[in-house]
Formats: sequence, C-alpha cells, structure tokens
Amino acid sequence: MQLKIMPKKKCLSAGRVPLILFLCQMISALEVPLDPKLLEDLVQPPTITQQSPKDYIIDPRENIVIQCEAKGKPPPSFSWTRNGTHFDIDKDPLVTMKPGSGTLIINIMSEGKAETYEGVYQCTARNERGAAISNNIVIRPSRSPLWTKEKLEPMILRNGQPLVLPCRPPIGLPPPIIFWMDNSFQRLPQSERVSQGLNGDLYFSNVLPEDTREDYICYARFNHTQTIQQKQPISVKVISAKSSRERPPTFLTPEGNASNKEELRGNVLSLECIAEGLPTPIIYWIKEDGILPINRTFYRNFKKTLQIIHVSEADSGNYQCIAKNALGAIHHTISVTVKAAPYWIMAPQNLVLSPGEDGTLICRANGNPKPRISWLTNGVPIEIAPDDPSRKIDGDTIIFSNVQERSSAVYQCNASNEYGYLLANAFVNVLAEPPRILTSANTLYQVIANRPALLDCAFFGSPLPTIEWFKGAKGSALHEDIYVLHENGTLEIPVAQKDSTGTYTCVARNKLGMAKNEVHLEIKDPTRIIKQPEYAIVQRGSTVSFECKVKHDQTLVPTVMWLKDNGELPSDERFTFEKEQLVVADVSDDDGGTYTCVANTTLDSVSASAVLSVVAPTPTPAPIYDVPNPPFDLELTNQLDKSVQLSWTPGNDNNSPITKFIIEYEDAMHQAGLWHYQAEVSGTQTTAQLKLSPYVNYSFRVMAVNGIGRSLPSQASEQYLTKAAEPDTNPTAVEGLGSEPDNLVITWKPLNGFESNGPGLQYKVSWRQKDGDDEWTSVFVANVSKYIVSGTPTFVPYLIKVQALNDAGFAPEPAVVMGHSGEDLPMVAPGNVRVNVVNSTLAEVHWDPVPLKSIRGHLQGYRIYYWKAQNSSKRNRRHIEKKILTFQGSKTHGMLPGLEPFSHYTLNVRVVNGKGEGPASPDKVFNTPEGVPSAPSSLKIVNPTLDSLTLEWDPPSHPNGILTEYTLKYQPINSTHELGPLVDLKIPANKTRWTLKNLNVSTRYKFYFYAQTSAGSGSQITEEAVTTVDEAMASRQVDIATQGWFIGLMCAVALLILILLIVCFIRRNKGGKYPVKEKEDAHADPEIQPMKEDDGTFGEYSDAEDHKPLKKGSRTPSDRTVKKEDSDDSLVDYGEGVNGQFNEDGSFIGQYSGKKEKEPAEGNESSEAPSPVNAMNSFV
Repeated sequence: MQLKIMPKKKCLSAGRVPLILFLCQMISALEVPLDPKLLEDLVQPPTITQQSPKDYIIDPRENIVIQCEAKGKPPPSFSWTRNGTHFDIDKDPLVTMKPGSGTLIINIMSEGKAETYEGVYQCTARNERGAAISNNIVIRPSRSPLWTKEKLEPMILRNGQPLVLPCRPPIGLPPPIIFWMDNSFQRLPQSERVSQGLNGDLYFSNVLPEDTREDYICYARFNHTQTIQQKQPISVKVISAKSSRERPPTFLTPEGNASNKEELRGNVLSLECIAEGLPTPIIYWIKEDGILPINRTFYRNFKKTLQIIHVSEADSGNYQCIAKNALGAIHHTISVTVKAAPYWIMAPQNLVLSPGEDGTLICRANGNPKPRISWLTNGVPIEIAPDDPSRKIDGDTIIFSNVQERSSAVYQCNASNEYGYLLANAFVNVLAEPPRILTSANTLYQVIANRPALLDCAFFGSPLPTIEWFKGAKGSALHEDIYVLHENGTLEIPVAQKDSTGTYTCVARNKLGMAKNEVHLEIKDPTRIIKQPEYAIVQRGSTVSFECKVKHDQTLVPTVMWLKDNGELPSDERFTFEKEQLVVADVSDDDGGTYTCVANTTLDSVSASAVLSVVAPTPTPAPIYDVPNPPFDLELTNQLDKSVQLSWTPGNDNNSPITKFIIEYEDAMHQAGLWHYQAEVSGTQTTAQLKLSPYVNYSFRVMAVNGIGRSLPSQASEQYLTKAAEPDTNPTAVEGLGSEPDNLVITWKPLNGFESNGPGLQYKVSWRQKDGDDEWTSVFVANVSKYIVSGTPTFVPYLIKVQALNDAGFAPEPAVVMGHSGEDLPMVAPGNVRVNVVNSTLAEVHWDPVPLKSIRGHLQGYRIYYWKAQNSSKRNRRHIEKKILTFQGSKTHGMLPGLEPFSHYTLNVRVVNGKGEGPASPDKVFNTPEGVPSAPSSLKIVNPTLDSLTLEWDPPSHPNGILTEYTLKYQPINSTHELGPLVDLKIPANKTRWTLKNLNVSTRYKFYFYAQTSAGSGSQITEEAVTTVDEAMASRQVDIATQGWFIGLMCAVALLILILLIVCFIRRNKGGKYPVKEKEDAHADPEIQPMKEDDGTFGEYSDAEDHKPLKKGSRTPSDRTVKKEDSDDSLVDYGEGVNGQFNEDGSFIGQYSGKKEKEPAEGNESSEAPSPVNAMNSFV
C-alpha cells in the first residue's frame, strides 16, 4: 500500500447533514506493504522490481551481470531459461547467482569468452502465490572489428568535378560513430560543398584545388569499448583547369527519382539528399501532402539532412528534396511509412481482493500493425494453464468473480507485433485480513499556525478498510467543510488554528474487524522578525550595526545566526553579536555585501537581509548610477525530467545593489521568439532550481534589477528539451448546448502547445443521457474544439466530459458537466388568462403556467402582447401598434402600466424559451374606465371691449372620458399687481366660446380654465387679458400730445441729446474719458436708487394642488402657469423679467413692452397701462 499522501481529495456526499469521511480508494490500487510488522504473516505474489534491458550489449572485457530482482512474501526463488530451455547454473562453474536475488554473474575475466554466453535469457521469480517473469533479455557482446586491409589508389580529378570518398566502416555492435580527420587528428572542414553523409562517406559537390591532400582519413569510434579504428588514408589531387564547365544538379545520394523509408514511432526520422553540380546546389525540403511540423523539424548538415523528432503515424507521407543551382533544379521523392512497436494504453495493475470479491485485469496496447494480446499465468500460456473457475478471459480483459484464496496468481500480458513486444506482470492476491494501522501510536505532531497539518494513518486490510477520524475522547466524526481525507488515510487540516490543538483518533473498519490509533496535534505561533536589518552605506573604517529582533512561540527555542552573502561570517573579531544586533567594527571594502539574519526553530525558519555598501572616507566624484549590466555565463546543470538548475554570473551593478534577478524562458518548440516569466530570486543568488514542464524545448535568460531599473536580458542559455509525458490537465470551459432541436454541440477550450506535454494531442469526448442507463459514448478528435452529436432527442439533459491525451497517455479523469440537447419552440399556449383592471391606466393579468414538458427548452418567461383598439378612421391610417411586456422566469401574473383611460384593449400571452415563442393564448378583451382629462388644447381672448372679453378654446386633446362641463375662474389685477375677488363660472361641455360681460373698464384679468369628466377635474390652462381704455380719456391724451408747446419741447430735448452724443463721440476718438458714471454716482438721488434683491421684493404667486387661483398679493406663477404656447399676452411680456426694478416705495421702474425681448430703459417710466399717450406724458 502506498503510504505517500495522495493529492486527490476524498469523494464525499453533498448535503448539509454532517457526513462521516470514508475512503474511496479503488481496490486495484491496494498493494501489500512490505512493512516489517506485516511480513511475518502476510503473503504476496512475486513482483519483478529490476531487470536488465531487453537488448543488452555487454563489454567482452568485463564480467557479465544479468540483473533480476524481485520482491514477495515468502521471498521468491529464481530460475533462468536460455534460448527457451532451462539454464542450469549449477553445472557451469563460471556462473553464480547473487544471494537473495536472481541476478546472474558470469565470470569471464578469469577464463571463458563472452561469445559463449550469447543468447536470449529470461528470469522467473516464484513463491507459493505465483510466478513472475522478466522480459526476454538478449545478450550480445560488443564488437569493434578492424578495417580490412586494402590498397587505395590516389584519386586525380579536374577542378569542378564531383567526388565521393567511401568510408565503409566495419560492422560493429553497436554501430560506430563516423568522422573524418587528417593525420594531425584535426577534423576536416565541411560546408554546403563538402559534407559527410549518414553512411559515413564524404561527398564533394565539386572539387577545388585546395581540396588536394594525401590524408583524408575515416575514423570509426566504438563507444561501448572506447576504441577508435582508422581507415587507410586516401590521397586526392585536384588538377586546375582553365575553366570549369558549369552543370545542373545531380543527386549523389539517394539514387533515382524516388525511394522509400520506414521508421518507428517515437524515433528520429532522418532523410538525406546530397547533390553535385557547379555552382554548388542548395537543398530544399517540402512535404507533398502537408506541411512540415514546425516544432519537431530540424535541418542538419547544411540542410542536406531533414530530421523530425518524436515521429508519429501522422508524419507518414511523401517528402521531396529539391536541389537547385543557377542552371536548373531536380527533385527526389522519399515515401515515408511510420510503423509502431507496441505501446501501452493501459497496462494491467496488481489486484488485492478479499475472498468472494470481483475484479478485472485490463491490458490494452496500440501499435502499427495492431499488436496481438496474449495472456500467461505464472509464466505459462493461459490456454494450457490449470483451469480457474473464478476467471473469464475476454480479449484484453480477464474478469474475476467470487475469487478464493486459490485464485492468487501472477498474470502476464504480452502485446507484440513484428517490431517488438511489451510484457507486464500483474498479480491477483486474495487475502482476508482485519484492519491494521501502521502509524505509531500517540505520535505528536507540531505545526505552525495557519499552515497545513497532516496527520498520518497508514493502514492495511482486506477487504479495503474505511477510515473515520474523530477529535477528542467523545468527539463526533469529522466533517467535510474543514478537513480533507486523503486516499492513504491521512487527515489534512488545510489551515491549522489554535483551536485545532487536541487528540485525534483514526478508526479503520472492514467486515473482519476494527483498529484505531490516537495522535496528538499542537499548534505553535509562527516565528517572525519584527525588526529587520536595514540597508546601510558606511565609510571605510567606521562601525556599522544591523538589528534583528525576533518574536517566537514561547514553547520553541529559536536560534539566530548571521550570514554574509549566504555564507558564514568571516572568522574575525571585528564581527560581534550582541543580543539582537550584529556589529561590524573597522569596516573594510571586503565587508560590503548582503547580511542575512536567520531565525530557526524546530518547526520553521525566517530570514531578513540588508545590503552593506562601503564607500571611501574622502570625497570622491559622484558615482554614476545606472541599471545593472546583463548577467552572463549562463549554465544548465542537474538536468532532470522536470527540473534543472540554472547558474549565472552577475554583471556590474553600476553602484546600485542588485535586488533581484528575473528569469525568463523561451519554448522554441511551441512559441519560438516569445519569452515568458519563469521565476525570480533575490539579488544575492546566482543559481536557481527551475521547475519544468514536459515536452518543452527550453532556453533561459536572466535580467538583473536594482534601484534604478532592469538590465538588458542576458544571452540565451543552451536549449534543453524535456521528455514527453501525459497531459496534466484537461480542457476547460466544457459546455453542451444544442444548435438544432436534434443535436448536442459539445465545445471546450483546447490545451495550448505548452500544456500538451507531448506529441499527438487528442481529445476523448464522451457523453450520455443524464437520466438514462446508457453507457458512455466516446470519440477521439484532434485539432478541434467542438464536436456535434446528431440525432438527439429534443432538450434532454446530457452528462459530458472531455479528456486530453497524447502519445504518452491520458490526462487525469475529467470532471463531468451537464448540458442539454437543442431546444424547440414551445408547443402549448398559457391557459385561463384573466384580466383585473386596477384603475384607468393599470391592469393586472393572470394566467396558468404551461406544462414543463411542453416548453421543450429553458423557460425564459412569459410574454404579453397587448394593443388598443382603433376606430375605423384611424385603423385605415396606420397599422395597429402592439406593445410587448416580458415577465422573466415562471411568474404567472404581471401588471400592464401606462394604459390609456376609457379605451378598449386586447391581449394574449405566450411562453418563451431559448428558441423563441410558443403559440398565443386566445385574445382577451378588456376596457379601462374614465380618467381626468388633459388641459384644453388652447385658450384665446378675442374682441376685447370696455366691459367685456370673449374667450375661445379647443377641447382637451385627451378627454379620457366623456366631458361633463368646463370650469372658468377669473379675477382682476389692479395697478399695484394685487388680485381681486375670484369669480367661478360653469360652462356646458358642448361650448367652445364664451363672452364675459359687465367687466371693469381698462382692467387686467387673469383666467383659469379646465375641463371635467365624471372622474374629476383635469389640468388647467391660464391666460391674462385687458379690457379697452375709456374713449374720453384717450381723446384728452391725444389733445395734449398735439399741443404746439409740447412739440417744441420734444424737439429741444432731441436736439440736446444729439449734441451730447456728438461731444461723446469726439472725446472718445481723442482717447478721452467720458465720466458719466462718476457724475451719476456723485449726484445720485437716493429716492430713485433701485433696491437690492434681498431688501425689497414682492412675495411669489403660489398655486395649490387643488388648482385654486392665485391669492391676493401673489405675483409669481407656479408650475401650473401658462407656458409659451398658452398665452402671448402675459405679465412676463410687460416687464416682469430681470429688467424691472422697484423704488424703495414699491413703485415699478421699467418699460412695459408687448415684445419678448427686454431692452434697457432710458428713464423712469410710469406704472400705468402702456399706451403711447402715457409714454409721452411721462416726460412732462
């Protein structure tokens, strides 16, 4: 059993009722732990733990060691076969078996030859529970034969001719590495013209005089035996010609126009084309039926070799190399077929079952051609093995039912095709064991507050026990909301608090018994540095101190130590530690650096750093502060599958200490040229351990940061390609929605290249109906983010999951999401529609909901269409305007506001889903009651006389009912703007004109006019008008105006004004100042000074809500006064605006005018009615 804490959380039931945490481990994950306390009485079939590789090439100069290690209880015994028959090691004095294991040691160093022991070996580990077997281990000694002696004639060529120098190395095991050198062991230079082929030959597209030499030597290096063999030197002499005739390209290798190439999946595909010609040809590569994979394609040997790494079946096809120079081009087609040795889809896993239980062994592999699956039991083909009634073989699956102890055995699955095989051992161990807890009793755990606490409960039992945790002596089972129970029984408190302290009990149960164990948890306060050392700049020879004050848990004993540049302090008496301070006396230049205070307890550690900068004591020119220089000398070490160590040398800090380094990475395979943030470390570090992702071609660069800013990036490090692995995550944003009534569209956010973790990224899309018993239906797709399932029922819930996989395997099991197939329009209209008229403008509508099944989609709500009936004349003029109100969700009633009173309305109701509206309910008709009318459309006063005024009006534009009568109220306004008594008059509804008689002569009246229905009075309209002036008074005024003395006086005044204007104009043109304002101020008459706004004003007119007329003494109209269109003859037009002023006695100063514009008055005017005669009299 795995005692490691698994990251996967417990599967717990939902709900508010506290549930007991219990273990959901799969039975297939259980393994008998080889714990010393259990070994005495628990048995386990053998398991091969270590073996030599399938193709094992040995060094003939050393002893042969063939490994075979296995575990089991009781300890297994070992035996070997060689070339399919039993290998009796007791009969060979050179062969011994390592004690306690099956490893063979063949002593050939003293005597014997390695060739004697060539063959195919297989190890069997056996005990009373079964037998496990190893792979077939092919033993072959390495060979590094000499070149056969041959006499090589000198080669003589003319300038520009092609040349091939053959190497033809001896056949070795493994094949040698070929390179060309001269007698001085210097590699011969290569270029687009001269290059070495994959077969080791040296090719010249055309020779030059400088190619003449006598020491072209081909070397073969055999790495296994660390030997180098040398071919006889080849002499080449190039004769210079007057002119070399140019020629188009011709292929030196491969021959002809086409060839075939076969490669295995996962290997490196290498295709080669080398051409001769003059001038030297250039090589190009294309794939005829596709594009070359960008992230896996590399060019070698001056583009003469095309390499594709991690080749897969998708890389099969026709590849074309094109050789081109100035005289022409040729091409060669290479047909590539990618085959695959078997690889695991799902290897069988060990089973630990209790008597009577069921289980399965599954063995699934893939390859090209498809591998054949065969089963063995205890190393014997299952067809001829003893029969076991508890097992049934179904292709790649063995099904076990009602197992008994005799069913224990080791099963082997063999998947093979012509390119290789896979062999996996998996045992079935039938045990009946009560629970046992392996964690020591009364273990004390001490944890820092606010950190996770992990309480172990390693257990074993068969059947697999369930686990419960309790706190305290009488505590109840712990609940899901605070705690996490891992699959190995460990209880995790994600954020431990002080109240988490206490005793915890782990209880393991199965049908054979129960076991429990107590552990104790103590929560400690974290250690903190409450006073940190601070950055210091001191002069050489002075003293500096750094303070480090630590606060810690009272039960823990801290130790405080100081570091300089992450190392120990110098052994120097100048460095002293006094209480909470580090003191450095007589500071020198070497003392500059980073000082770190580290406070440690047994549970935690904290640190704080400060930089000391030492400067010269004498004044020096101000240093130049700048960003740091880039780091350099980047180096990658400790290269593991998922981590690497990066080290660098910092550049100059330019007089500002480096505070941190920022590390970025480039993924040349997926996103070449784009740099991403990787990590950052403090400015005192020059190494960093970096976590890596699978299947990424990493390059790193480093930038330094100081107080000024960030440096330029360093040069990129060397590239490091991590191995492929199965995806870590699955696609996100998985949704299932129907676009048509009979389909389900499954969409997801695909993984990017960085997340794919390997080649061959695909998605396994699975679905099934939520409420049915159907099995999951799955498809495998690639390079898409959508899959459409056709032929589905309308609007049915589906369970959906999308799992990522690549050539290395599957991602973790994905989460299941729920979606729905497509919606269709609703089938049924709402019924029993009822209307309740609330008032003249508001109605309430009720209806019965439609059956949920008839909605056929997500219920969006209900929609009411309603419209007002038009009379025949209006209906002919325009289309009936329908209004729409939508009520969300499942509401079955709603209000219709804004209705027109005294109107005839029709409505219907429809249900709405995501697809649209359903059929309409039958039309429902209702009427709204009468309301108060609007104001009369207009009010005009015509034909004024000495004692009468005639009113004309238009009826209200919105009567909102049947008009019963009009109400007219009016009152006089005297010369001091006071209001007289109010007269109320009722007028029949059929009238549009009315004459008022017996009015006062030359008097202003204000009128208030409104209509009425049975519902009440409507809004009023107001107007003002004046009766005409008495004719006798008018004639007297005319007589005065026609007197000769009056005319002469007016002419004199006009002449005087003209002279004053001329004088002002002359003085102004001369730049003089006309001090009229000063003179007016000096001779101001206090009797005619205008009052300030807050010293003397009249109160405002007011208009109450009951539409009563303005009260006496009020002048300013309220919000119900006449608007612009209501009257063109109001007090506003007669100077009631901003230009009017009042004397202290309250008399009005200003100019009455019938115009809208307000012009400044030339003098004080009378407050009488604005007749021309009065205007002339005001000058007298």
